[in-house]
Amino acid sequence: MEPYADVVDAYRDFARDVGTDSPTFSAWAEAVAADAEVLAWIGTLPGIKQQPNLVFAAARWHGVPAPGPYQGLREALLADGVDGPIRATILSRATQTNEVGRLATLVPAFGRIAADQADPARPLALLEVGASAGLCLYPERWGYAWHTDEGDVLLGEEPRLACRVKGPAPLPARIPEVGWRGGIDLHPLDVADADQMGWLEQLIWPEHEERRTRLRQAVRVARADPPQLVAGDLLTELPAVVERAAAHGTVIVFHSAVIAYLTPDDRQRFDRLVRGLVADGACHWVSNESKRVLPSVTATGPEIPEQKPTFVLGIDGRAVAHTHGHGRSMRWFG
Repeated sequence: MEPYADVVDAYRDFARDVGTDSPTFSAWAEAVAADAEVLAWIGTLPGIKQQPNLVFAAARWHGVPAPGPYQGLREALLADGVDGPIRATILSRATQTNEVGRLATLVPAFGRIAADQADPARPLALLEVGASAGLCLYPERWGYAWHTDEGDVLLGEEPRLACRVKGPAPLPARIPEVGWRGGIDLHPLDVADADQMGWLEQLIWPEHEERRTRLRQAVRVARADPPQLVAGDLLTELPAVVERAAAHGTVIVFHSAVIAYLTPDDRQRFDRLVRGLVADGACHWVSNESKRVLPSVTATGPEIPEQKPTFVLGIDGRAVAHTHGHGRSMRWFG
């Protein structure tokens, strides 16, 4: 077997999935996959810490220029050794991204659940697992611009989150009322902490200035009305927080680009746990994860070509759309 084969595969997959979204990161990941010395350095990290976005963000945090040539990254990692500042940052931090652009794909799912309940006016209780700083818990504080083949559908005021839409998506005429918002995270981030918010900015790909601007706006929104975040393991905390949230409205447990960071066994445990809560009528479930993360959800939708990167949006365990990982596009079929 090729040395560090799992690392090579992870970086090649990342290079392919990033594609033209980040030419810098795509080129870096391809170069890492072919660089025996850098692979050996990454291979000494714990498995969950070998992920490209975390390694690249830590290197940038310590001054590696991006956009910039791979040689800058290579030299910094190899000079860092076994006890350098880049390694320390990788070990102490995580990829707790809060991409509020995903709300453009999540809000139609929230709206569909709200419209289908016995009392459509009943507020929603939004519970995000892997909430990080909870920046995606404010759907009503943003406007939306859904670009369809029939024309643009605009909702709310600027700033609007834009999304290209294919298929018969249930684009809402209004954003459902939110009666409660909260989340669970192993290490919740504090929106008032400048260092933690600076790290979130560092996790945004280097070419994406628009996303950085959006993140700063999302931080301002959350600072004005901080969400209720619980520190703990979603697999143990979820039932109790669902019960607490139910006093305030129809509970929607949701997540986006989170379950990928669980082990395969824990992904299956989470799948069984949340399906059980849905079956008991305790909550609804909106999932938005890369196609391989929740096979039980992905399998209920159209087949996806092996080389096509996409997220799968699910409602109560059934796929309803394929989405762009940052919320820029959505193909609805559910």
